[in-house]
Amino acid sequence: MPRPALPAVLGLVTAAVADCPSSAWVQFQDSCYVFLKEAIKVESIEDVRNQCTDHGADMVSIHNEEENAFILDTLKKQWKGPDNILLGMFFDTDDASFKGFDKSNMTFDKWTNQEDGEDLVDTCAFLHTKTGEWKKGNCEISSMGGTLCKAAIPYEKKYLSDNHILISALVIASTVILTVLGAIVWFLYKRNSDAGFTTVFSTAPQSPYNDDCVLVVAEENEYAVQFD
Repeated sequence: MPRPALPAVLGLVTAAVADCPSSAWVQFQDSCYVFLKEAIKVESIEDVRNQCTDHGADMVSIHNEEENAFILDTLKKQWKGPDNILLGMFFDTDDASFKGFDKSNMTFDKWTNQEDGEDLVDTCAFLHTKTGEWKKGNCEISSMGGTLCKAAIPYEKKYLSDNHILISALVIASTVILTVLGAIVWFLYKRNSDAGFTTVFSTAPQSPYNDDCVLVVAEENEYAVQFD
């Protein structure tokens, strides 16, 4: 029975891993995931979301049972996450439906049984890691033990904080200024070098006598010839 070429298989695995930002991320299907374990104080849901957007990602959205199972398994085995994970979803009172922060379509849900008629204003979604079900809860939480982020492949810095934008602009501006200054210094150096070279090699040897002396000597010679 023919066996698959190992280098080719390793090449495929390497290419897949390389699609994510770093080894801290885990790939599943066409997305990369990372669990940021840093605990943060929360004043609004945007504080949690900024943890992801600062890394070029967004809060996690789940679109099928396989993805939900993958997240649960990785949280238990690798990330060691808390019992409840905040999902990247919020209840839009205008449309009376849940929407994803990453603007993806809500094609899947796994809500646990909860009482109907509950007030859904300022409601977010939480993944209960022990059951795999989703729970509705208040977005106005005071702290988070970690943030689960998701980025699409190919990985792109689609979301940049204001600080990242400012730093990038300063780096670009500094590079342009240094390039222009370097060109000016090089131009002045070359111009001075060329001027010195021309002065040294274009200077003609000077006669020890000036024009007046030569004229007097010529007249004396002519006068002496007349009396010879």
